[in-house]
Amino acid sequence: MKTYLTEFIGTFFLVLTIGLAVRWETPFAPLAIGSALMVMVYMGGHISGAHYNPAVTLAVWMRGKLPASQVLPYWAAQVLGSLAAAFFVDVLTGRTFAPAPGTWAGPLQALLAEFLFTFALALVVLNVATAKQTEGNSHYGLAIGFTVAAGAFCGGPISGGAFNPAVGLGPIVIHALLGGGTLGNLWLYLVGPLAGAAAAVPVFKLQHAGATD
Repeated sequence: MKTYLTEFIGTFFLVLTIGLAVRWETPFAPLAIGSALMVMVYMGGHISGAHYNPAVTLAVWMRGKLPASQVLPYWAAQVLGSLAAAFFVDVLTGRTFAPAPGTWAGPLQALLAEFLFTFALALVVLNVATAKQTEGNSHYGLAIGFTVAAGAFCGGPISGGAFNPAVGLGPIVIHALLGGGTLGNLWLYLVGPLAGAAAAVPVFKLQHAGATD
């Protein structure tokens, strides 16, 4: 239970930070988002692995570091945390929010940005948090948080910068239920991140070919 509670809390504060930063149009929103993820990773890494992202959970499972029986409970905790956070953004600010591609970006561009930056995130997570060679390091939270910050700065204007199916699903669903939005963009934030994370696994295995687990 403590594992799933940790995943709920970490995802909640990640999505809450994203929503409030978006609503207040914070100039350095990507830095706030990356910092929130970083501290939540340090908060829960020793308990749940601090995924806070269904795509990361998929990659860790494919890597062989998570039992298949835990994948759906992890996803459920992450999605519930995201839904709760998106609801509280509406409570705190009086408006819902949802990620969306830039006005000039087409679906293929948005999908590719989500794929590429989630690929980078998953590859970083696998290397700093699951590889024997980096076991016990103290920099994993910084590496993961700054990967997301870099992606948000550079890929956010293209795709909306979710890189996380929970970050897409929770806000889009709450926006549809309470703010009159639609589910039209949801597929971008499911397909792109999950495909990107899955693609990172064979690359990680190539990087560590011949190494013992």
